Amino acid sequence: MPNLIIDDREIEVAAGTKVIEAAARLGIMIPRFCYHPALGSVGACRVCAVKVMDGPVKGIQMSCMLDAADGMKVSTADREAVDFRRAVIEWLMMNHPHDCPVCDEGGHCLLQDMTVSGGHGIRRYPGRKRTYPDQDLGPLVQHEMNRCIHCYRCTRFYQEFCGYRDLGALGIGNRTYFGRVASGRLESPFSGNLSDLCPTGVFTDKPSRFFGRRWDYQRTPTVCIHCSLGCHAVTSVRYRQVARQEARTSAAVNGWFLCDRGRYGFFHTGLPGRPRQAAVKGETTSMDEALAHARSRLESLPPDAVAVIGSPRSSLEALAATERAARVKGWRGPAFFADADAACKVKTAAARLEEGLAVSLGEIGQADLILVAGADPVNEAPMLALTLRQAVQKGAGVAVLDPRPVSLPFGFTHVPTAKEALGAVLGRILKKSLEPAGLEGPAARFRASLPDSPATGAEVLDRTAEMLAASRRPVIVCGTDIVAPGLVDLAADAALLLAAAQKKAGLFYILPGANAFAAGLLAPSDGTTDRILEAVVDGGVKALVLVENDPFAVFPHRKLLERALSKTESLIVLDYLDTPLSRRAHVFLPTQTLFESGGVFINQEGRAQYSAAAFAGGTPVLETGGGDHPPRVYGTGLPGADPQPAGHIMALLAGDAIPAEMKRRQNDCYRSNPQLADLATVTAFPEEGMRLASKNPSKDRFHSDLSSPAAADPNELEIILAERTFGTEELSTYSACLETLEDEPFAGLHRTDAEP
Repeated sequence: MPNLIIDDREIEVAAGTKVIEAAARLGIMIPRFCYHPALGSVGACRVCAVKVMDGPVKGIQMSCMLDAADGMKVSTADREAVDFRRAVIEWLMMNHPHDCPVCDEGGHCLLQDMTVSGGHGIRRYPGRKRTYPDQDLGPLVQHEMNRCIHCYRCTRFYQEFCGYRDLGALGIGNRTYFGRVASGRLESPFSGNLSDLCPTGVFTDKPSRFFGRRWDYQRTPTVCIHCSLGCHAVTSVRYRQVARQEARTSAAVNGWFLCDRGRYGFFHTGLPGRPRQAAVKGETTSMDEALAHARSRLESLPPDAVAVIGSPRSSLEALAATERAARVKGWRGPAFFADADAACKVKTAAARLEEGLAVSLGEIGQADLILVAGADPVNEAPMLALTLRQAVQKGAGVAVLDPRPVSLPFGFTHVPTAKEALGAVLGRILKKSLEPAGLEGPAARFRASLPDSPATGAEVLDRTAEMLAASRRPVIVCGTDIVAPGLVDLAADAALLLAAAQKKAGLFYILPGANAFAAGLLAPSDGTTDRILEAVVDGGVKALVLVENDPFAVFPHRKLLERALSKTESLIVLDYLDTPLSRRAHVFLPTQTLFESGGVFINQEGRAQYSAAAFAGGTPVLETGGGDHPPRVYGTGLPGADPQPAGHIMALLAGDAIPAEMKRRQNDCYRSNPQLADLATVTAFPEEGMRLASKNPSKDRFHSDLSSPAAADPNELEIILAERTFGTEELSTYSACLETLEDEPFAGLHRTDAEP
């Protein structure tokens, strides 16, 4: 490991470490524009110059391009290096428009910081500035090309890191232009990251434009809840309104970036139509009166005539309080999933993510072969697609087994497979890739039970099996949306079989919701939404309590839902969304969003993470003032501050009125579940969260049912409802800026089915 000296301070770093990184570890900030830890070095801006006093090379060098070497002595403060950087900053500023007062980058602008720290302050160039026309890049990113300093961060991220080609470098030399061939919305679902990456304000956040400066905002570390990955974010709030979300660095989860759904899906929290007052039969009232009315309705019925439906978008605190309320009051449920298949798949995934087998999103990037079964990464978990691309850039292979026309921003092997045949095809690939030698006991017997004969498309199956056989660090990625429950078990067995073959195998599930993992742990074995609605139709259930769940958005059987609601005598809804259900509720109790209450979410790998409350709640100032100065009303409290955390409201419905008692009951709920027991004693979550592994390791358990699937009726077609990046995830559909990104409704048909 090289040992070098930077500004008279000694440091030892790993081989291959750049001098700019070594200096950062010492707390020495060398100026930079083109360099970014996720993008690496390119040496385009020349502002990171240092002077090497001793070592393999000497003199002025670019620290982002220079590998640390043993015995090297580097100075960042040498007169020659300082003068060089000052000159570079001066020529970069030569064409800059100096529009800091109206630039949204002001306050977190790297160009401002580097200009000041570099010592440049007087413009000497008397000529005309270079100017460019700007482009309309869609609803998310504002383009101001005159601010560009040609650092190439944007095109390196967009094309090299993300794999999309509609934005890049045009022109040549001093006239290089970063944009599209023509105006038009950016195609990449990661385009919002340009606002974070650009050091000068060429690309800024359009939805929050002119709303505030960095120093105006309350900035809070939060967790994204728009899919099951649990990416880290920073939420900015001003005037009781969430204005912006940015990526928060997390080596274990999302790295440096966010997808656009996670970045812009927050607008539900500040919508003008958001219900903020309790209501009884459509008439607004106080929270206490509404709670009393709800309790009287529920207590007038036998316990088994009341049913509870919760949601995977709720925090762990709300899920635990909902589960406890139903248990201690004797109510039916709670149901967190639409049907038995959905519940079974999530419960199986949660039970089979064992320690040493479960991998994080960051660890997938180190795999050499990723086998994706029954999942569409870009649409179901966008940041997974970005991670897969980084693995491919390092030489990994990716194979996708799926009946849909999956599209990914890199080359991969697509194995078109009927939904019912996914398990059999995965089994065939496993068996062909593993020779019996080296396998013993249950692993050998399980391999022998796998199918022998190839299915259709033998050539592509053989190619996939060869890639799997050659891999040393394979990962099995399994979806839980369109697949049969048996495939979830088989994915875990596949990872165990690969581990038994001396491979460093990993397992990664995609779950249907931000807190689906926790919901799967807490859900009773017999409680599902369809069963509860059927009980309402049959007359056994008279009252429904819906906790942050809008069945009109997530439940597919509309006729059953409508029939059940028409027979419900008492409909009690807890939510923060203005939905058809909240408007027809007999009692409506407003809840707080994640940004107001905070809470724990467990992502699909079993990583429990705490998302802090970003602000205290209340109606945004812009709404209370109607666009003008807010009303000059003096008193305690905030307007629109009636909503309470859903878990608190459920505890009150169950009779727990004291917060301290509520917390104790919640911890009792955690202790009763082996995988949640560790959370009962947690006082502060680590920044990267804590992984909750299965307490029942199954390294010798292979029990997948690989019996041949029933033959499909040639006269019938099955409709597969598929997720899309924009327009199908519940919360992000409330963001107006994402509406124009939604795909047109699409129905696909396999060419063989379309033949007359």
